[in-house]
Amino acid sequence: QVQLVESGGGLVQAGGSLRLSCAASGSIFSSNGVGWYREVLGNRRELVAGITSGGRTNYDDSVKGRFSISRDNAKNTVYLQMNDLKFEDTAVYYCNADLIGSDGTRYDDYWGQGTQVTVSS
Repeated sequence: QVQLVESGGGLVQAGGSLRLSCAASGSIFSSNGVGWYREVLGNRRELVAGITSGGRTNYDDSVKGRFSISRDNAKNTVYLQMNDLKFEDTAVYYCNADLIGSDGTRYDDYWGQGTQVTVSS
Protein backbone atom coordinates (compact mmCIF):
# COMPACT_ATOMS: atom_id res chain seq x y z
CA GLN A 1 0.00 0.00 0.00
CA VAL A 2 1.39 3.35 -1.04
CA GLN A 3 1.49 5.85 1.79
CA LEU A 4 3.16 9.01 2.97
CA VAL A 5 3.34 8.82 6.73
CA GLU A 6 4.03 11.95 8.74
CA SER A 7 5.03 11.83 12.38
CA GLY A 8 6.66 13.93 15.05
CA GLY A 9 4.00 16.51 15.72
CA GLY A 10 2.85 17.46 19.18
CA LEU A 11 2.45 20.18 21.74
CA VAL A 12 5.46 22.34 22.51
CA GLN A 13 6.07 25.64 24.25
CA ALA A 14 7.14 28.68 22.29
CA GLY A 15 10.87 28.56 21.70
CA GLY A 16 10.92 24.79 21.66
CA SER A 17 11.74 22.34 18.89
CA LEU A 18 10.15 19.47 17.04
CA ARG A 19 11.32 17.24 14.22
CA LEU A 20 8.76 16.01 11.73
CA SER A 21 9.31 12.95 9.58
CA CYS A 22 7.71 12.03 6.28
CA ALA A 23 8.27 8.43 5.25
CA ALA A 24 7.28 6.93 1.91
CA SER A 25 5.80 3.50 2.49
CA GLY A 26 5.26 0.94 -0.25
CA SER A 27 6.92 3.36 -2.63
CA ILE A 28 9.87 5.63 -3.17
CA PHE A 29 10.13 9.32 -3.83
CA SER A 30 10.35 10.20 -7.49
CA SER A 31 13.11 12.40 -8.80
CA ASN A 32 10.91 15.41 -8.13
CA GLY A 33 11.11 17.36 -4.93
CA VAL A 34 9.34 16.84 -1.63
CA GLY A 35 7.54 19.59 0.20
CA TRP A 36 6.30 20.29 3.67
CA TYR A 37 3.09 22.33 3.84
CA ARG A 38 0.98 23.57 6.69
CA GLU A 39 -2.66 24.42 7.03
CA VAL A 40 -4.44 26.45 9.64
CA LEU A 41 -8.13 25.67 9.89
CA GLY A 42 -10.01 27.68 7.34
CA ASN A 43 -6.95 28.83 5.47
CA ARG A 44 -5.28 27.47 2.39
CA ARG A 45 -2.38 25.09 2.62
CA GLU A 46 0.95 26.89 2.29
CA LEU A 47 4.41 25.66 1.40
CA VAL A 48 6.80 25.80 4.34
CA ALA A 49 9.88 24.13 2.90
CA GLY A 50 10.91 22.05 -0.06
CA ILE A 51 13.85 19.87 -1.04
CA THR A 52 14.89 18.55 -4.42
CA SER A 53 16.23 15.08 -5.10
CA GLY A 54 19.68 16.66 -5.18
CA GLY A 55 19.25 18.28 -1.79
CA ARG A 56 18.54 21.86 -2.84
CA THR A 57 16.23 23.52 -0.34
CA ASN A 58 13.85 26.44 -0.22
CA TYR A 59 11.90 27.98 2.64
CA ASP A 60 9.04 30.32 3.25
CA ASP A 61 10.32 33.60 4.63
CA SER A 62 8.44 33.05 7.88
CA VAL A 63 10.55 30.00 8.78
CA LYS A 64 13.95 30.88 7.34
CA GLY A 65 16.67 30.47 9.93
CA ARG A 66 14.41 28.41 12.20
CA PHE A 67 13.36 25.39 10.11
CA SER A 68 15.57 22.98 8.23
CA ILE A 69 14.48 20.37 5.71
CA SER A 70 16.60 17.33 4.93
CA ARG A 71 16.23 13.91 3.39
CA ASP A 72 17.59 10.41 3.80
CA ASN A 73 17.14 8.73 0.43
CA ALA A 74 18.16 5.32 1.79
CA LYS A 75 15.26 5.51 4.24
CA ASN A 76 12.84 7.22 1.82
CA THR A 77 12.28 9.82 4.50
CA VAL A 78 12.24 13.59 4.56
CA TYR A 79 12.61 15.53 7.79
CA LEU A 80 11.61 18.98 8.95
CA GLN A 81 13.57 20.22 11.93
CA MET A 82 11.68 23.07 13.53
CA ASN A 83 13.49 25.24 16.07
CA ASP A 84 12.47 28.37 17.97
CA LEU A 85 8.83 27.55 17.38
CA LYS A 86 6.32 30.36 17.57
CA PHE A 87 2.62 30.39 18.32
CA GLU A 88 1.92 31.22 14.68
CA ASP A 89 3.59 27.96 13.60
CA THR A 90 0.61 26.12 15.01
CA ALA A 91 -0.97 24.16 12.15
CA VAL A 92 -1.43 20.75 10.63
CA TYR A 93 1.71 19.91 8.70
CA TYR A 94 1.50 17.85 5.53
CA CYS A 95 4.07 16.18 3.35
CA ASN A 96 3.65 16.22 -0.42
CA ALA A 97 5.55 14.27 -3.03
CA ASP A 98 5.38 12.36 -6.27
CA LEU A 99 5.80 8.67 -5.53
CA ILE A 100 6.68 5.57 -7.50
CA GLY A 101 5.10 2.34 -6.36
CA SER A 102 6.87 -0.99 -6.23
CA ASP A 103 5.26 -1.90 -9.58
CA GLY A 104 6.40 1.33 -11.20
CA THR A 105 3.04 3.09 -10.96
CA ARG A 106 3.37 6.83 -10.47
CA TYR A 107 1.40 8.59 -7.79
CA ASP A 108 1.72 12.29 -8.46
CA ASP A 109 0.91 15.04 -5.99
CA TYR A 110 0.50 12.59 -3.12
CA TRP A 111 -0.36 13.88 0.35
CA GLY A 112 0.15 12.40 3.76
CA GLN A 113 -2.51 12.44 6.47
CA GLY A 114 -0.94 15.36 8.31
CA THR A 115 0.47 15.82 11.77
CA GLN A 116 -0.67 18.45 14.25
CA VAL A 117 1.83 20.92 15.63
CA THR A 118 0.61 23.09 18.48
CA VAL A 119 2.80 25.80 19.98
CA SER A 120 1.69 27.29 23.26
CA SER A 121 2.60 30.88 23.96
